[in-house]
Amino acid sequence: MEKQIKKFAAQIKRQDIPDIKTGDTVRVHQKYTDKGKEKIQIFEGLVLCRKHGKETGAAITVRKIASGVGVEKIFPVHSPMIAKIEVVKSGKVRRAKIYYIRDAKGRKARLRRVERNLGADAVEETENAETVTVPEAEAKPIPEAPETKPEEASQKQEA
Repeated sequence: MEKQIKKFAAQIKRQDIPDIKTGDTVRVHQKYTDKGKEKIQIFEGLVLCRKHGKETGAAITVRKIASGVGVEKIFPVHSPMIAKIEVVKSGKVRRAKIYYIRDAKGRKARLRRVERNLGADAVEETENAETVTVPEAEAKPIPEAPETKPEEASQKQEA
């Protein structure tokens, strides 16, 4: 029985999930059906917590402010109802669960932003970047502003 559970869990587990951490701003694309059509709804917000690590039962809690009201949703990361998850921004936090953000207002609700390598796209951008070097012969010196004496400056003001 245990082998069957592990086999089933391996089938459900998704490989396209980015590295999501607490404090990140994510955009979750969620599938739903409306009048027989399958549509995608986007929910963008701050990740308050991540539970159960990288297991098949992993979930993230995402919070956003909609019309002045805080809205939280819990998304099972490996659910087939999730089309994709994008990490928009990355924030620096010192806790695993930042539930204090619910009550924080103004400056206390802000998080520091950090630059993180957010997947394969960021690596490709750095590899494809071109650097241009200018030979010393072609390089032109930047002209310096002429220094004016205090006497000359006062004479220009009087005129």
